[in-house]
Amino acid sequence: MQAVRSILVVLDPHHAHSRALTRAKLIAGVTGARLHLLMCDKKQEHSALLSLLRSQLHDDGYDNVSHEQIWKGSLHESIIAVQQAEGCELVIKEHSPDNPLRKALLTPSDWKLLRLCPSAVLMVKSERPWTGGVILAAVDVGNQDEDHRRLHASIIDHGFAIAGLTKGELHVISAHPSPMLSASDPVLQLRESIEGRYREACKAFQAEFDISDDRLHVAEGPADVLIPYTEQKCDAVVTIIGTVSRTGISGALIGNTAEVVLDALEGDVLVLKSEEAVQHLTELAQA
Repeated sequence: MQAVRSILVVLDPHHAHSRALTRAKLIAGVTGARLHLLMCDKKQEHSALLSLLRSQLHDDGYDNVSHEQIWKGSLHESIIAVQQAEGCELVIKEHSPDNPLRKALLTPSDWKLLRLCPSAVLMVKSERPWTGGVILAAVDVGNQDEDHRRLHASIIDHGFAIAGLTKGELHVISAHPSPMLSASDPVLQLRESIEGRYREACKAFQAEFDISDDRLHVAEGPADVLIPYTEQKCDAVVTIIGTVSRTGISGALIGNTAEVVLDALEGDVLVLKSEEAVQHLTELAQA
């Protein structure tokens, strides 16, 4: 989080009070990051409001603030265009859930942003303060390839950074699959052997990242069910999720965990991407 030098804050044209701006002020207050306020609206002019917000931020001690209004075809395309132009490492936006029928027919705009934005994205869902709260980091300990290892390190680093920033407590959730009798690997055919493999992987993970037993939650089942369950159990204020698959981000893969759990989680959601995904999405955005 300390590496974040520039934050893109997406404002809602219909609501003067912005949860996204509240979170951005919290992070920028500690990191000294520049704030770039963005209003995406093709119908109404918002320059007066943006100037007022900038003035208020300056009075509050935030000296490095810029703003703009833009519209480039769609909400997510507008946000990504500005993120690229401004070089922002973090996008903060209040999550706007779609109704189930609309979601079934059309891919939600926030899902498209999570898939296609090259930077980290913080979806703000709650007004609860982060101070003293639980930060939940979701990792797939069973995947030990290099991309996942780097992504895990980034997720845990961000988790510790936010916990330090808020004087909170970092917890980690890792889900492992249920037995599959048809699996070619005999280990994946028995519950005991699957759990044993994950427990061993967890010991190495805990030693590497200094995660105590009482803050590690390992369970059997689909991640999109266990992550919201663990969030509610721990009463987490923010959940950090990573995604590594190139296909899962840039393609129309509805099953992406970050997308599926977005509406199920009650607190804020920070979505990070692997280095490979960031490079691929940057190329797409600049094409």
